[in-house]
Amino acid sequence: MEQAVNGELELRNEAKEIILQAISALCEKDYVGAYEKFSQAMAKLKNSTLSEYISICLCMEGMCKYLNDKNYYNEALSLVNDGACMAEFSKSDTAYAFYQYALGTINFVEGNNSVALRHYNNAQETFSKNDEYNFVSEVNLRIRQINNGMEYSMPMKSDPLVSLVKIGRSITALTDINVLLKVIAEETKNAIQADRCTVFIWDKEKDELWSKVALGLDDTEIRFPADKGLAGYVVKTGESINIEEAYADPRFNPEVDKETGYRTKTILCMPIKNNNQEIIGAFQVLNKIDGVFTKNDEDLLVAIGGSASIALENAQLFEQQKELYKEQKQLFESFIDTLATSIDARDKITAGHSTRVKLYSMLIVEELGLDEKDKEIIEKAAILHDIGKIGIRDSVLQKEGKLTDEEYKHIQEHVKITHNILEKINMTEGFRMITEIACSHHEKYDGSGYYRHLKGEDIPYGGRILAVSDVFDAITSRRHYRDKMPIGNVISILKKDSGTHFDKNIVDVFLKISLDKIIKVFLTENHNSLKQEDQELLRNYNLDDIYNFINNENVTNEQKHILELFNYYYSGNVISNEG
Repeated sequence: MEQAVNGELELRNEAKEIILQAISALCEKDYVGAYEKFSQAMAKLKNSTLSEYISICLCMEGMCKYLNDKNYYNEALSLVNDGACMAEFSKSDTAYAFYQYALGTINFVEGNNSVALRHYNNAQETFSKNDEYNFVSEVNLRIRQINNGMEYSMPMKSDPLVSLVKIGRSITALTDINVLLKVIAEETKNAIQADRCTVFIWDKEKDELWSKVALGLDDTEIRFPADKGLAGYVVKTGESINIEEAYADPRFNPEVDKETGYRTKTILCMPIKNNNQEIIGAFQVLNKIDGVFTKNDEDLLVAIGGSASIALENAQLFEQQKELYKEQKQLFESFIDTLATSIDARDKITAGHSTRVKLYSMLIVEELGLDEKDKEIIEKAAILHDIGKIGIRDSVLQKEGKLTDEEYKHIQEHVKITHNILEKINMTEGFRMITEIACSHHEKYDGSGYYRHLKGEDIPYGGRILAVSDVFDAITSRRHYRDKMPIGNVISILKKDSGTHFDKNIVDVFLKISLDKIIKVFLTENHNSLKQEDQELLRNYNLDDIYNFINNENVTNEQKHILELFNYYYSGNVISNEG
């Protein structure tokens, strides 16, 4: 008998110790860890008669499960209600108080604040008399949050030194200023144990304060004149503001609270200064979770500001460099487009050819899954692949009939001229491949192309892509001296010349691209469009299918319809702006 009593006492103590660990994890916002601890205690209590502890574990298990994933709302309520039954059975006020707290928390998160407050008050009444789990402060915190119009949040106990270290690491780890603002605001909020924190940057050129971080609100940009609001005041004066009751202070503007439904109570607002003691922004911290902001909070915010200012200035410098790069890139792309337009101006016969070669090449690139860098290089090379035609005589470039041997040799020189023009442009190492790709679109896989007679994989990969796109567009485009080649003949040429003229793998990929994408490119020649219903049908077929339908004696009615539909668009006799 004595052994059984001792065993139960030992289990009671062990369960209580695990429950205390679970509560500690809960206060650290570690919902998963808390849930696992409550589950661990529950597993030990499974076959016991300790209904009080079983009740506590069931209620808190359900609450933690819900806090970790709101999709478990019904399952969580079921666990909490089971805990309530056990609390009633045990006649334990403490167990019933935990039930009230769990139910209050779920309602608080759901936005049912009046219901949550009623449950919290019931819990508070019990815990204020018997607080063996040191839980009354947690219950009082929730009551204050509701009374002050705050949202539910689980305060994270953060060591201020840890927050300083995290912000210090951000100096080298983060270059995106929006992410950095969020990290600094979150760590500041945790370190000072506040409900919200916003970090404002002073845009001195526009004399505005701005931020994209307002914890608890949507992450939309806030921007206002630098002489407005409390943040504006501290930026302009360099003074700090510590307000214990916002609505009793004439400097506070309650209009924001009216718009958002938030209730501001305490405010700590301080300037952020760099190493030269120049003001670059401001902290605005709202609603100390337990009491008012102290001198220690002010000192901590000054320390955080020292680290934050370095990170913010570095991020701003990085943003400026990105903007400069963006401008240079836009200038470069504008220059490329101008060069390509100059070819169209000289060679009216093939106007739009470079654009279509680019579009076909991009379809191949996407099908191959090449990365963005390669895609960008090949795109630029496609636009510029014929730039060397600037150096070709008008009499040859604009000749309508068949070229003589001498004229054909002359026009072949355009790829070498392309190389000579592009190599004079000062490009980065990566973009030098633009030159190599652009001037290799007439190389052939068997080495019989021009102008350098490259062979196989010695031809740049992008050049092999351009070769397929270039020939396909050339023989599928209408000229005033000839019509388009029948599509069956076009595909036959690609297939026949795979492994000699073309890289077979690239041809195979090209012939697998869906017809709707191919059609959209050659429709640009006459600015026509594809009907939505036709697009949905044609996206299920490719050029390989068209080739098989053409060469199949037993073509089905559906296949015949696809052929007719494709040729309808391929012929170019489409009413402009259809679809």
